[in-house]
This record gives sequence, C-alpha cells and structure tokens, in this order.
Amino acid sequence: MQIELAILSKRGGRSYNEDACGHWHSDTHLCCVVADGAGGHGGGDKASRLAVGTVIEGFAAQPDLSGPSIEKLIRATNQNILAHRGDDPSMAQMHSTVVSLFIDLDGNVAAWGHAGDSRLYGFRGGRIQTQTRDHSVVQGLVDSGLLQGDQMRTHAQRSELVSALGLDDTDLLIDVNGEPWAMRPGDVFLLCTDGLWEYVEEPALEAALQAAQDPHGWLDTLEQAVLRNAAHKPSHDNFSALTVWVTDDPPG
Repeated sequence: MQIELAILSKRGGRSYNEDACGHWHSDTHLCCVVADGAGGHGGGDKASRLAVGTVIEGFAAQPDLSGPSIEKLIRATNQNILAHRGDDPSMAQMHSTVVSLFIDLDGNVAAWGHAGDSRLYGFRGGRIQTQTRDHSVVQGLVDSGLLQGDQMRTHAQRSELVSALGLDDTDLLIDVNGEPWAMRPGDVFLLCTDGLWEYVEEPALEAALQAAQDPHGWLDTLEQAVLRNAAHKPSHDNFSALTVWVTDDPPG
C-alpha cells in the first residue's frame, strides 16, 4: 500500500490563523497532527504550533501506536504548553485542541488520539466508518439526549469545550481509539478543525470524497464548501484539514 497526503489551512474571516498542521514520517511510521489554538494576542497560534511540534517530536523519538503511549504523548504535549505559558504574559491563557493520527507503515495499521473538538474521520468505501467524539458542551448535550446531533453546528454553545490542551492534567480528557485500524486500499482519513466541519456536514464530506480524483482535489472541494456555507458570516473561523489516502501499490 501507498500513502498520499494533502493539507489545507486557511485563516477564514479572521485576521490571523490560529490553526496548525504538520506531519512526519520515517520508512516505517507516519504521524499527522492538526491543532486549533486559542488564547488571544498570539497565544492561540503558539499553542497550536507547540501541540503539533511536541506530538511529532515525541512520536518520532519513540513510535508506538498503543493506546497508553498515545495518551502519554498527548499528556506530555499538554505539559509542554503549560510550561510555555510563562514565556510571555500574553500567553498565560493559551490552549489548543489536538487530533493526531499514527500509522505503522509496515504493519498497515493506524491509531489516533485527540483532545477537544478537532476531529478525525475514517472512511472506507467512500463512507464514514468512524469519527472521534468531541470534548464539548454540545456533545455532552447530545450524549444526554437533550440535543439532536444535527443541531450541534448551530447551537449557541457549539464552541464551548470541556477539554483541550492547556488544562490541568487532572482535568484533561483524552480519547484514543481502541483496537488499531487495519488499513485497506481505498481507506481515507480526515483530520480537521471545527472551522471546517461546522460548515461541511457528514453527507457532504462523503459526496465530495466519492467525486474526488485525488486528496488535493477533495480538499479544494471542501474549501469551496466552507467558503460558500460560511458566506453569511464574514468573521468565520480559521479552517484546516489534513487528509491521508491509502492506495494500492503501483504495478511492478
């Protein structure tokens, strides 16, 4: 199997981009990370860059797809963000979401972990087979039966998080997938911030994927969908996405 990757990150209607994306690979492993920072006065973009850089550096030093190792890596990333809050008074409240994908290229398996409301979607046959669960107020309302899933994007509290990097470790909620995902040719992963998924619902993600010829074309379509659906909101959020496509090896 081969891997194709594409990245999209735009500032939307904001004056600067507080999202960050990054990836690293060796002959045997791949790590992809997307983060959405907040904190004002430059704190958000610093937090998201720290999140991406720390996850990548930690995984590159010790690639491990086990759940406990992924959680440990994300908690270490949280500690690094907390440690850098003292660098400048303007950074005192910085925090960031994070969603990370880890792939064993020899074993053809994937694992992931996240904190906050940046999401990972896993597609097979052009359909969503799995997605992460947001650490947010509205997700809690859905889980409690007080809100329908299709109301999440328009609810007044849609941006309120219950977990993100920058919290005390005891308050930090981290989710990792269970058993590693055994990859097949045609599988697709999408990591994205809420600035993207808020304006592109799941059926539209699937339809655009099924019509796309390559990962760059798919992200181009998603970008146009965000711009079209957010046109009524000139100050709409930064939006970012990183996609990984699993393809057949070329004929020998």
